[in-house]
Amino acid sequence: MLVIIILGLIALLIPSNAIAQQSGITRTELQRKDISVTGREAIQVRIDFEPGASFGEHSHPGEEMIYVIEGSLEYEVEGKSVILHAGEVLFIPAGTIHAAKNNGNSIGVELATYIVEKGKPILVMKQ
Repeated sequence: MLVIIILGLIALLIPSNAIAQQSGITRTELQRKDISVTGREAIQVRIDFEPGASFGEHSHPGEEMIYVIEGSLEYEVEGKSVILHAGEVLFIPAGTIHAAKNNGNSIGVELATYIVEKGKPILVMKQ
């Protein structure tokens, strides 16, 4: 029963068009905790990208810090491209439009840490 409730809450927090665009991408929420800043929470998510998988332009209601765990991933942040390899990091300011893709032949994995406004969807797809 708890699993059904959790899945229902996740479905409410992620817009349906975002879920549809995640083919080849697996998001695993690792933790979600209130922080000392009123109205904010920290969320950590492991995101696995199959070769060729991409996630379209989107933003978050707070900051995102990315650490690439495995492989390499290409990010487009406000029209500028950057390729990160395992062990490299990227900071994305709140509300910044960005996208990610795995152009490699092996899996790419990132750890995303979000400091976001509590109660808002974790991501908003660009219209």
